[in-house]
Amino acid sequence: MKILFDQGTPRPLQSYLAEHSVDTASERGWSDLDNGDLLAAAEAEGYDLLLTTDQHIRHQQNLANRTLAVMVLLSTAWPLIQLRVEDIQDAVREIRLGEVRDIAI
Repeated sequence: MKILFDQGTPRPLQSYLAEHSVDTASERGWSDLDNGDLLAAAEAEGYDLLLTTDQHIRHQQNLANRTLAVMVLLSTAWPLIQLRVEDIQDAVREIRLGEVRDIAI
C-alpha cells in the first residue's frame, strides 16, 4: 500500500509500517498544501491512504468520492500513538479505498 503521512503524523510510526511504501507530505514538498489540495495531490500520485492527525478533515472536506482512504489518528502524541501501533497496523491492513476511519488513541 502507498501511504502518505500528513504534517502532524509522527514519523516514528513509519518504521511500524515497513511493509508499505510510506512518504511524508514534507518529503514530497507538500507541507504548505491545504487539505483539499493535499488530497488531490495524493490521489494524483497514486496514494492509497492519507494518514493524518487532522481531526477536522472530515468536516472541512468532502471525502465521499475520494479514491484514497483517509485514516485519522485522534492524537498527535507519539507516546500515546505508540501504545496503539498494533491497532493502527491492523486498521491499515483492513481499510478500503474511499473509506474514512478514526483511530481512537
